[in-house]
Amino acid sequence: MRYDRYDVEIGLASMTFEFVSEGPKGFIKKRVEYRVTANPNIFILSFGDVDAETNDMNDEVVSDNHDSMKVIATVASTVYLFTDKYPKAVVYAEGSNAVRTRLYRINLSNNLEELSEQFYVYGFIENVGWFTYEKNKDYSSFYVKRKKYQK
Repeated sequence: MRYDRYDVEIGLASMTFEFVSEGPKGFIKKRVEYRVTANPNIFILSFGDVDAETNDMNDEVVSDNHDSMKVIATVASTVYLFTDKYPKAVVYAEGSNAVRTRLYRINLSNNLEELSEQFYVYGFIENVGWFTYEKNKDYSSFYVKRKKYQK
């Protein structure tokens, strides 16, 4: 993506990525996790703030640190890093609520041309099925897959 992004710290086996959001609310630790599903090639992308006391991730909190584009670009950059390590992976994502899903849909649409250079991008329409991602469609979830395997 063509936006500024934060530096990420890559966790064990490239399954987690952490970074710090900086803004008017201070420094907020964020985490992106990739969790394997019953199918070993499908991973769920989860993202949220990290609780300083428990080290748990909360994907429902709204930190409102006025850096949402930079945060989303950073999360997107982890998809590239993750699929560099796991080139056959399918990465599934959906928002924790309708507002977040819409935000992800807008950002996918705004960056679709660039993303499509390296990824197949699909969207799910409730009660209908999966489709190649197109702008201005009301998808409820998404997945991406690298076009070329890198060795």
